[in-house]
Amino acid sequence: MNQKLLSAALALCVLVCLLVTGCGQSYTVKLNANYPGSEDLGEVSVSSGQTLNSETPVREGYVFEGWFTDENLTESFNTASDKVKSDLTLYAAWDKDTGDSIQEPGNDKDFSRLRTPGSQEEAYDYSFFFLPETDGTSQPYVGDTMPYYEDGVYYIYYLKEAGDSYNHSIYLVTTTDFITYTEYDAPILEANRSGGQDSWIGTGSVVKVGEKYYFFYTGHGNAATLEYAEKVMVAEGDSPLAFVKREGWEITPPSSLGQKNDFRDPQAYVDPETGNIILTITASQGGVARLLKYTLSPDLQTVTYDGIIFTDPTGAFWNLECSDTFRIGDTWYITYSGQDDTLWYASSENPYGPYGEPTRLDAKLFYAAKHVEDGEKTYMVGWARRSESVSSTQDVAAWAGNLVVQEVIRLEDGSLILDPVDSVQDSFQVRRALQVDGSHLFLESGSRYSYTDAFTCYESFMLTGDFVFTGEGTFGLSFDYNGRTEKNKLIVMDPKNDKISLVFNEGNTHITETSAVLEPGESYSFTYIQEGSVGIFYLDGKASLTVRLYGVSGKTIQFFAENNAIQFTSLREYTRN
Repeated sequence: MNQKLLSAALALCVLVCLLVTGCGQSYTVKLNANYPGSEDLGEVSVSSGQTLNSETPVREGYVFEGWFTDENLTESFNTASDKVKSDLTLYAAWDKDTGDSIQEPGNDKDFSRLRTPGSQEEAYDYSFFFLPETDGTSQPYVGDTMPYYEDGVYYIYYLKEAGDSYNHSIYLVTTTDFITYTEYDAPILEANRSGGQDSWIGTGSVVKVGEKYYFFYTGHGNAATLEYAEKVMVAEGDSPLAFVKREGWEITPPSSLGQKNDFRDPQAYVDPETGNIILTITASQGGVARLLKYTLSPDLQTVTYDGIIFTDPTGAFWNLECSDTFRIGDTWYITYSGQDDTLWYASSENPYGPYGEPTRLDAKLFYAAKHVEDGEKTYMVGWARRSESVSSTQDVAAWAGNLVVQEVIRLEDGSLILDPVDSVQDSFQVRRALQVDGSHLFLESGSRYSYTDAFTCYESFMLTGDFVFTGEGTFGLSFDYNGRTEKNKLIVMDPKNDKISLVFNEGNTHITETSAVLEPGESYSFTYIQEGSVGIFYLDGKASLTVRLYGVSGKTIQFFAENNAIQFTSLREYTRN
């Protein structure tokens, strides 16, 4: 080959090398730490066609998951095998260092043969969302709760619906940890089988005065044959386990109310300064819901009506059920439930008002809750609403259900939120594999719903994670009901309308909602706990939403989105030992 041809061939080889492989060329790789407040980790010069050699970045409290070529963490970059062929920026992926690893215990309940909501419900072994034992073939439920605490034991009295309970008689369950419950078979207070004023029993409360326990309760009789449909009555005991009705003792509605039908749910407290018993009672006047206050001498011989301490400012309710009063810090709170509505609270500088404007707490599936405190923490104890038919995909509206306990948290501004009970949250120790690679996923959608498989719906489980969103559309968790997406049950975060909702039938059937302000670009954490068909979604530090999800066990749980883009990180699923 002559010299000119050889030179031309060598030049062509060099050109091909430069065009195809970048031979002799270096590229700049920028390393982005990719978390709020972080600084870039610098640049690395890499020869074309070579792999990246860089130190593993460190972030306190997190584990490095690898590099990605996009900040949405959808395209991974393998430093051991992927060759650098151009300038690029790599983004770090992080996972919270929870100090645990994925396990497969192999003891999960098999729901593959339990295809109907009813068969699944019968198979659940409820623990922290307590449900009474069946009476023969009848399943009883927990109605209005009346919690009392003494010497490390939480006594939770409740109106028992169905089973062997006669006309909502009061039964008892005790616990020391809100996980394991001891159920007492016999009623603590039974409705009068001979009729009379307490032929039905309504909500009340227990208070201890000296060595005597008083159980104030509502006696509900036949309005057609009795002058008063409801009176406040009392039973006495030497322990919180046994009470005897005190015959002839009663409180009737004051004549100023102008009605004799609605007068119930007495809540008792001991005034530490006087030793007197303070009693609040819910009633109505002129069709408007009120709360009344009474002062009782310790021996119950003197009863003084002190007047109205609270009037429903919404005008929406004819009675404020299961009212309660308690103190956290330097603020006093009153709580109550509105018929077929939610748990409300209002605050005051004084124990019995005047109160500010009331605010909803949780949503209408967490009902009739009252507080209990143990000297360290305050809890709300209520019940999770159910459906009359577990196969219904249209409503969750039946009275009574599972026992639900949530911790009350007072925020710096004095507002209240509900949090998971520590012992319940800590009982989830078995980390499970997700249905996504790693611990993060990016979900983006237009006007149609997009779904991504994420978790498994075990009998009892907890989900945790963080997220950031950029759009105005909805997103959240989707539960498969029968394999048809149009029947999916959704826990929906709705930033445009400042709420979190439970909806059925892929959003077409609204069940319940709670308020929650969500801002694009902000980072949020969530916790979701479910046992059987009862679940609670917590937007950590912001809001809670109690839900009822029949027929979803053993199936996939998905994330969904519409008109939004969401980055989920540090995702976890746990079951119990």
